[in-house]
Amino acid sequence: MANLAATYRNQGRWEEAETLEVQVMETRKTKLGADHPSTLTSMANLAATYRNQGRWEEAETLEVQVMETRKTKLGADHPDTLTSIANLASTYMNQGRWEEAETLEVQVMETRKTKLGADHPDTLTSMNNLAHT
Repeated sequence: MANLAATYRNQGRWEEAETLEVQVMETRKTKLGADHPSTLTSMANLAATYRNQGRWEEAETLEVQVMETRKTKLGADHPDTLTSIANLASTYMNQGRWEEAETLEVQVMETRKTKLGADHPDTLTSMNNLAHT
């Protein structure tokens, strides 16, 4: 179901993607728990669907939940946590919330530089995101 939802999201079929993503998220919450990595991934996917539609508040609410839970469960410098922070920064950037986006993007970039090196593709992506903002 999650894969089909991703296909719909990639095609811009937002309502169909959202319907499946909500179902996957709720089922994973029930079966695996709210803080399970798969549940968090499904929440992030739903947030991406909201972000792609300009539904900023809904995207932000989920992204903050995912980010905070990953910080607690995985640590602030875990790759999944950093991706969550970058996603939230993207939501801020798309709203013109430049300072908030910049703060998060600098954090992601600096952590990736330290953990992965300055020439790692993820670090370079972070640098590009910051430059874009």
